[in-house]
Amino acid sequence: MAARMRKTHQDDVRAKIQSTQLINRLTNHGLGKLKKPMDASQVAAALGVLKKAVPDLSAVELSGAVTLSHEEQLGKLK
Repeated sequence: MAARMRKTHQDDVRAKIQSTQLINRLTNHGLGKLKKPMDASQVAAALGVLKKAVPDLSAVELSGAVTLSHEEQLGKLK
């Protein structure tokens, strides 16, 4: 059955997930703003869905050397 699914099915499903609503709910839970706090299984389920729907941000290290001085930069502007 999985072979019959369209190749874009996964993207369509991700687009339909209201990630912002889950993020807002988790934020309000963490801040204690909910009338009925979420239980542990609800938090785990919301985090699981978010991991699938929202890409993780990773740290990127930038390396390199600057070879121009301020005076050289100013000279290029003239």
